[in-house]
Amino acid sequence: MELKLPILSLFTLVVSLNTLTTINSATGQNVEIPVRVGVVVDMGYTGQMGLVCIQMALSEFYAAHNHFETRLLLSHRDSNRDIVGAAAAALDLLKNEEVQAIIGPLTSEQTNFVINLGDKAHVPVITFSATSPSLSSIRSSYFIRATLNDSSQVQAIGAIIQAFGWRQVVPIYVDNEFGEGIIPSLTDALEQVNAHVPYRSVIPPSATDDQIAGELYKLMTMPTRVFVVHMRALLGRRLFAKAKQVGMMSKEYVWIITDGIANELNSIESSVMESMLGVIGVRPHFARTEEFHKFEIRYKKTVWQKNPTEYHSLDLSIYGLWAYDSAIALALAVEKARVRNATFLKANTSSNWTDLERIGVSSIGPELIKALSSTTFRGLAGKFELIDGQLQTPPYEIVNVVGPRERVVSYWTKEMGIIRQLIFTDVNTNTYTTSNSNIAPITWPGDRTSPPKGWVIPTSGKKLRIGVPVKYGFFEFLKVTSSNNTTHVEGYSKDVFDAVIKSLPYSVQYEYIPFSTSDHTGSYNDLVYQVYKKNFDGAVGDIAIVANRSQYVDFTLPYTQSGVSMVVPVRDDNSKKAWVFLKPLTKKLWVTTFCSFVLIGFLIWILEHRINEDFRGPPWEQLGVTFWFAFSTMVFTQKERVISNMSRIVLIIWFLVVLILIQSYTASLTSMLTVQQMQPTVTDVNELIRKHENVGYQEGSFVYGLLIGMHFEESNLKAFKSTQEMDELFTKGTANGGIAAAFDDIPCLKIFLANYCSKYTMVGPTYKTDGFGFIFQKGSPLVTDISGAILKVTQSTKMMEIEKKWLGNESRCSSPNASFSSNSLALESFWGLFMIVWIVALSAFIIYVVRFLHQNWHVVNRSDTESTTLDKILELIQSFYNRDLSYHAFRNIEIRENRNCCGCDCTRRVEESLCTNAPPSPILPSPEQQNGRNLVEQDSSLQNNSTNVQGGEIQRDETRNQT
Repeated sequence: MELKLPILSLFTLVVSLNTLTTINSATGQNVEIPVRVGVVVDMGYTGQMGLVCIQMALSEFYAAHNHFETRLLLSHRDSNRDIVGAAAAALDLLKNEEVQAIIGPLTSEQTNFVINLGDKAHVPVITFSATSPSLSSIRSSYFIRATLNDSSQVQAIGAIIQAFGWRQVVPIYVDNEFGEGIIPSLTDALEQVNAHVPYRSVIPPSATDDQIAGELYKLMTMPTRVFVVHMRALLGRRLFAKAKQVGMMSKEYVWIITDGIANELNSIESSVMESMLGVIGVRPHFARTEEFHKFEIRYKKTVWQKNPTEYHSLDLSIYGLWAYDSAIALALAVEKARVRNATFLKANTSSNWTDLERIGVSSIGPELIKALSSTTFRGLAGKFELIDGQLQTPPYEIVNVVGPRERVVSYWTKEMGIIRQLIFTDVNTNTYTTSNSNIAPITWPGDRTSPPKGWVIPTSGKKLRIGVPVKYGFFEFLKVTSSNNTTHVEGYSKDVFDAVIKSLPYSVQYEYIPFSTSDHTGSYNDLVYQVYKKNFDGAVGDIAIVANRSQYVDFTLPYTQSGVSMVVPVRDDNSKKAWVFLKPLTKKLWVTTFCSFVLIGFLIWILEHRINEDFRGPPWEQLGVTFWFAFSTMVFTQKERVISNMSRIVLIIWFLVVLILIQSYTASLTSMLTVQQMQPTVTDVNELIRKHENVGYQEGSFVYGLLIGMHFEESNLKAFKSTQEMDELFTKGTANGGIAAAFDDIPCLKIFLANYCSKYTMVGPTYKTDGFGFIFQKGSPLVTDISGAILKVTQSTKMMEIEKKWLGNESRCSSPNASFSSNSLALESFWGLFMIVWIVALSAFIIYVVRFLHQNWHVVNRSDTESTTLDKILELIQSFYNRDLSYHAFRNIEIRENRNCCGCDCTRRVEESLCTNAPPSPILPSPEQQNGRNLVEQDSSLQNNSTNVQGGEIQRDETRNQT
């Protein structure tokens, strides 16, 4: 009976609810379905603001949507700013209140455990202030971040660093999950803009003022002056107050705050804000619309009504807007999921299970999280749209703290970079920029208007230790001497470094420290390694920039010419002087010139032989005349006249080409004959390797490794220390333990050749290197400034003075390559002239062919069935070989009528030629005289200068007298 009573009561309650639903439906009233929602926040500034905004959001939302069937009922718990307190509050809400969703907690540390509870109970956990990227790694399908991931702002910070050219940045962050979560993404963003993190400053969440001061004093001893601060405003205000006290808010410092502080600047006291003068920061941008201003007024009115004493301490921030939008999104999702009977499915429990194991599972969890993930609307903080369970990166404001308030100096977007004004229309996404010209004038710490350089010499005043290698040769670059415990350094590299340091806009104190190994030699690789081990701050000398060294140190820009080359002895080459006349022109130019002579001669014969007796005669005689005429134009001694105008045009152009070729050839040959012909003994590196010749390299240089990589045997490598020792090795030769060639940096080889230019020369390919540079420790901020100073010095007259002082005047010795370098004229220098003459020649030939075919078109167009194509071709060839009687030179012809020996009348044509007594060419009768008869005659009759025509032939009288 005791068990039946509760069952009966429950049955009565269900029936009552159904009856009430039926009555309300009949009367047209909506039934409000309650859905419990938990809120877990700290009752501090952000927590109270968030709770008020959530309550206002639901009140205003349901007032505007009274037709909705669902209603969110809030159950609030205070986490007491404690991780365990937040977990206990969430557990209580899930177990006792059976909430279907949880808004909160505030911090990333608290949210971490609550996410796991929500995942177990299938209850969505919505946070509007937990921003640590580490929360995304939990991979819970029931976690919604209605705020921004901290990693979304690191690109904006990197853009600022790049805009002002800072190369080292020290992050200062709180030692908890919120602070540590941003460091990996921040470091990656800085590396993308070529900035390094030499040190990380970690502040405990409960640090005392003395602990903060101790960490700040440690930072003051370091050269880096650019700091990125990532912590909440509660700890941040103490940090900046102490930084002001110890003198770290002066003009040489740069302070950048993340949105952890920038979002809550309105909650910081004015006295602390004054200590933050010059600080810049980034924070999400949201539109200050009319709707926002109205809500801000309602919010302040609500806070005043609840607690007038805290009115001024609860200014609205973006966290309140996110809390407001979170409540609206949850209300829309609950309605969208059509929640009707939200219950918890209890697990089968035993008396030994813990409270965590007794948590049930929400029956509407999967539908609710699905509806929440697809909810989209325009909220107070902007567009509310979740992708992968979190809001997407909005534009960021770049703010500058000036006096008691902050002002926006620029904006950053992931599409366009740093821009002066936001543009919300479609823009070209390829215009990403980080130019500081898009940033309004900034007030920096110390009331400075120009941006700090971002680093200084440490406050300890310690001089930079600059290592210099001890050398025993090539003292022009560097010479180190010691006497009476005093080190004296001089040389080209040292003077360049001194000039570069003096050109910097700030003072740098440094001292030279000699470096040598146990055998009293200074290996360059060993010196690089000492800089890497931080035994030296940098190094100066003739140190080549090569790839393997750059893995350990940072190089400046080079201050000398780059490359490695080979020097070999030279000898006077007399064996090739007999054929020196062929060297002025290359093979291609010789062949092209010869072919042009032949083609021009042949073209002139084509144009002249039908009208000019000088180009007629037996075939071999015509061939000889053609070649004679062609090559006689080379010296302009041709005797044959040209009659055709086309021939004259071609020859005018050809004479111009020949004149230019002859003058160029003469000048080049003269130069070759007057310069001493010195040839290198070796020109091919492979020849040295094949013959196992000894080669030299400067001791301690990286060239040794280069030669080993070129497959020289180690036994064939000889080291030298000075130019004198290098000359001695050359004098000995390979057979006597000397060398046949030497490899070194081009600047060193130039010094050697300046003293021995008559005996040696530089040959072979140049193996590219980046020249000589100064080295510093990895990540040193000096590298950028000194590289810029090197450009200034090398482009000034100061560099010329240094080079003249140490390297001398290179013009005192002629170029080692001048004696044997190729001065041959190439076809590329004359192709334009040849192109012109060939175009003219081709045009003349085409015109001639067209005219010839036009004159003999009756032959081509003949429709005689007995004439084959071969007959026509033979007739055209015969006509081409004969004189052109239509030309004006053959028009003086008299026609006489005589009677022949047989008593019949005939017409005797007497040719009155204007030419000399050259043997006449046979002339075929015209078609009219042939009366359609065959024109093909025997070759023998043509050679006897008589033509017989069937049916009334005309016999040419060769014995006639000239008129």
